[in-house]
Amino acid sequence: MPSHITDSIFLKDLYGTDDMRAVFSDEALLQRWLDVEAALALAEAEIGVIPYQAAQEIARKAKAELIDAAQMKREIDHTLHPIVPLIRALKSICDGDAGEYIHWGATTQDIMDTALVLQLKDAIAIFERRLSHLEATLTNLAQRHRETIMPGRTHGQHALPITFGFKVAIWLDEFRRHAARLRECKPRVLVGQFGGAVGTLAGVGEHGFEIRRRMMAHLGLGVPTISWHVAHDRFTEFATVVAMLAGTCGKIAREVIALQKSEVMELEEPWTEGKVGSSTMPHKRNPMLCEAIVALARLCFDRARASFDGLIQEHERDWAVNHMEWAYLPELCIMADGALALTSRVLDGLHVYPERMRANVDALDGLIVSEAIMFALGQAVGRQTAHDIVYACAMRAVETKRAFREVLAEEPLVRAHLSADDLNRLLDPTRYLGLAREMVDHVCRAGVAQS
Repeated sequence: MPSHITDSIFLKDLYGTDDMRAVFSDEALLQRWLDVEAALALAEAEIGVIPYQAAQEIARKAKAELIDAAQMKREIDHTLHPIVPLIRALKSICDGDAGEYIHWGATTQDIMDTALVLQLKDAIAIFERRLSHLEATLTNLAQRHRETIMPGRTHGQHALPITFGFKVAIWLDEFRRHAARLRECKPRVLVGQFGGAVGTLAGVGEHGFEIRRRMMAHLGLGVPTISWHVAHDRFTEFATVVAMLAGTCGKIAREVIALQKSEVMELEEPWTEGKVGSSTMPHKRNPMLCEAIVALARLCFDRARASFDGLIQEHERDWAVNHMEWAYLPELCIMADGALALTSRVLDGLHVYPERMRANVDALDGLIVSEAIMFALGQAVGRQTAHDIVYACAMRAVETKRAFREVLAEEPLVRAHLSADDLNRLLDPTRYLGLAREMVDHVCRAGVAQS
């Protein structure tokens, strides 16, 4: 019976996807162990270290469905060792003496590290698929809302007007950098392990380098320059990049939550008939998907922090670190994939309310473009003097709850240098969007250029 949240019958789809769970399932792990053993045998047979027929038999029988998993589990409990029972199980189904050549010159960590890297390779393929979908969704959203004006906010307060497309383009650009990081780390992360007992390949001697090269070619992995039993920076880099993916999902979700507040209501996560916000307040339409994404991002940060412990290891083997990796890497991948999948779900069905965005822009009755007034006035009286004048007018407008335009019109220096038409033009927020729209275009074009 499932006991972890990512496998919960009731809650698992808020914490991951079936695609990623399958990558880290027991069946997949067993098959990856077998794949590594088969690749090793084939590589050794190709240069005559073990009989060719033996390697062929090992490869033929290295299928998870042929292994008695229940018996393997009993042996693991007895031996407290995961790979010796695997070797015995595979040997028992190999014809002739082929089983005697399984695991020749290898050590357990060679098999387990390489199998884990193969799982990460599968995980990266899923992440890349998710990122491709998110890029397409965000590009469309940014272009669609290139002109949709809304309040830009700093410190939680209205700052200057922006467009919603500009906000989305920032998310898009960030995800593109994550995609580049993921792509760039692959040659460092997707590297197999074959070193033998202490990493020196003593068991296969002068054939070691060639066996390793051929073995990794069979597995589609990179060849290490030296054994990395106690150099797990590869996993730390991978974990950090994956946590960053989840972090951007969390940031987007947090923004949707903030902009879905009842008094703001500029955005809303997807809602369909039957979605319940509260068991006691029937009117609630809570951002429950976004809250799940934020939670997943924070959980991913926690799992990624564990990866830094793997940088500190003792001597030529320190299996305490491996025990951690078997736990945190699957959880990290599953939860990060869950965050990406839920973020796609939110963005694919995101409700955008342009009329509410515009109403919120106008809510401060012109104050949102105080900078435009300051710079226009500054051309005549100097920036610092203009700042002080506009500041005084803005504060008076806030305190007296009067329109900014009225207070400005009463200020002698403003009247002396800015006409009523000037004020009308300067107080139009659509005229003070800077290069927001052009930046949207630039980001969207950059994606086309990269494809």
